Amino acid sequence: MTTVSITETGAAGTGRALAAIPSPDISSISLGPLTIHFYALCILAGVVVAVYWSDRRWVALGGEKGTILDLAVPAVLFGLIGGRLYHVISDYQIYFDPDTPPNKEPIQALFIWEGGLGIWGAIPLGALGVWLVARRRGLSMSQLSFAIAPALPLAQAIGRWGNYFNQELFGRPTDLPWALEVSPYPNGILRPGMEPGEFTYHPTFLYESLWCVGLAVLLAWAGKRFDMRGGRLLALYVMGYCVGRFWIEYLRVDPANEILGLRLNNWTSLVVFLAALAYFLWAGRNLDRFSTQVVPTGHTQQGDVAAGTDDPSTESAAMTAESDHESETSAQTNANGADTTGRPQREE
Repeated sequence: MTTVSITETGAAGTGRALAAIPSPDISSISLGPLTIHFYALCILAGVVVAVYWSDRRWVALGGEKGTILDLAVPAVLFGLIGGRLYHVISDYQIYFDPDTPPNKEPIQALFIWEGGLGIWGAIPLGALGVWLVARRRGLSMSQLSFAIAPALPLAQAIGRWGNYFNQELFGRPTDLPWALEVSPYPNGILRPGMEPGEFTYHPTFLYESLWCVGLAVLLAWAGKRFDMRGGRLLALYVMGYCVGRFWIEYLRVDPANEILGLRLNNWTSLVVFLAALAYFLWAGRNLDRFSTQVVPTGHTQQGDVAAGTDDPSTESAAMTAESDHESETSAQTNANGADTTGRPQREE
């Protein structure tokens, strides 16, 4: 770790902060031919925690244990693709403009381990991956979103520490006691957003991480306190994240495209917040549209239609046959609570 001197002249001789959060000297370790990046480990840790908690919530709703793990694979793959696409498109100049620091090569747009995943692309494509599997298995997206929503910001809170190890996406220079010390690249070139002579900045990764932890707690509480069916809990997560991201984004100094004086991600936060709010209000007025079952009638947990087909008439016939069978069984039951085979009747 970088050593920080606490003197009256400030951290790293800048004359600013009396103390600072030190940044790590390394962002990866090598095990033979394998290089393990801490950025990737942070994202992986966030995914593991989110899957574990979501699965517990899903089981509590009556779902089958392990379902969330099955959904996590396509969700993560689609999410990584979407997150990277948003980052590369919104910050295209980093990879395709040789005059924009840090002057990366176009091929580096594929190097996810170097940082750069846009949550605005990760969430919708990750949700698409979940929807594709859930639709095939006949699972309720309303109930799935309820189970997953609080775990999403917790995963983000953990994943944001990847920015800490990469020393990226920090805020404006500051002399606050919790300022983050940022060092130039080893060749002496300043990192994107750094100012000459300034080495302590707002730790926006930490601000967002703490905000997301608080949001996860809020969602868990709201899910118990209010009726959040129909994806309303997920919409609340989106709104809560957008509020936090707006002011945190306002502090950041990394290169970004601007529209009318605001960074692109600020505008994205506003648009997404309004869309989530509109859906939240609409769903609240139409709760009767959404089932409370984790698996709609006519499906099993594995997604097979009860009658072996999606045809409503066939499904109805199967349900009628089942009803007739139950009637016959009931007729065979004697007054002492035993059926004609002598087996005792189970009490419910």
